Amino acid sequence: MKVNRLLSIVMHLLSRKRMSGQELADLFEVSLRTIYRDLETINSAGIPIVSYSGANGGYEIMEQYRIDRQIVTLEDLHSIMNALKGIQSSLDDPAFAELIVKVGALVTKSEQSRLEEAGEKLIFDTKIWRGGHVDGAVLARLRQAARNRLVVHFEYTNSEGTGERRTVEPIGLAWKGYAWYLYAYCRLRNDYRTFRLTRIKELRVSEERFVSRDVSMEDLDARWGKRDHENRIAMVLRFHPRAKTKVEEYFPPDEISIEADGYFMVRTEHTEDVWLYGTLLSYGTDVTVLEPKHLADSIKERALQIYSLYE
Repeated sequence: MKVNRLLSIVMHLLSRKRMSGQELADLFEVSLRTIYRDLETINSAGIPIVSYSGANGGYEIMEQYRIDRQIVTLEDLHSIMNALKGIQSSLDDPAFAELIVKVGALVTKSEQSRLEEAGEKLIFDTKIWRGGHVDGAVLARLRQAARNRLVVHFEYTNSEGTGERRTVEPIGLAWKGYAWYLYAYCRLRNDYRTFRLTRIKELRVSEERFVSRDVSMEDLDARWGKRDHENRIAMVLRFHPRAKTKVEEYFPPDEISIEADGYFMVRTEHTEDVWLYGTLLSYGTDVTVLEPKHLADSIKERALQIYSLYE
């Protein structure tokens, strides 16, 4: 329907700096000529659209124009956007993507710049990562440090149990399933790292300010997600029928098949790390690793090490 398309065009132009006519035509699956007519209609309705030529040309709505959002504050909209993005990451529902665009359209371009300059980034993501309880005061202090670009120091224990003193430049916090993680530039490693908050001890926020390295949390999240995907191994797992609930809760339906004897066959991928070993061992005798052989051998070796403790 044309009215819905016109409204959607306005929302997209309000929430983005600039879009070309071809981008709009591709987005709404109409001809370029139709988009030109739509833009003329929107402009005639009193919504000021400005066009720019050249390689970076396109269309955008005049800087000071915005939809009246009445009593909703900028902080309110920021919180709503973070929550919606978290829901979308879990449900992958196009309706939420469109809703995010509409809410984002209520923020003026100058306010978007203010949010970016503030330096605070908060990702709420419901993907399944295991985690524990984190003191709210720690969260608050790290958020404040990220917002004000203050260097922080803490003792960090990695998954192997090794503790080291770290000095980092915090970027923001991410909730991954069941755990909070700090995204930061680590001065010890001279690179970006994630730190699980339950492993952070003796936190101290310094007065030293750092200069932003112009890397967003979204960029880091995408980079680490891609790396995680590239390092995954293909597995074939056989589960006892009594593990039915755990299997169906953790693995998607398209990775599960049921054998004639009632056992569950799971074909999946995962990064080979300490977390994977611990998870597979937690199933006890309810799971058998059929492939790959080196993973089965590694699980067997760890099981024998556990057994040796009780001989």
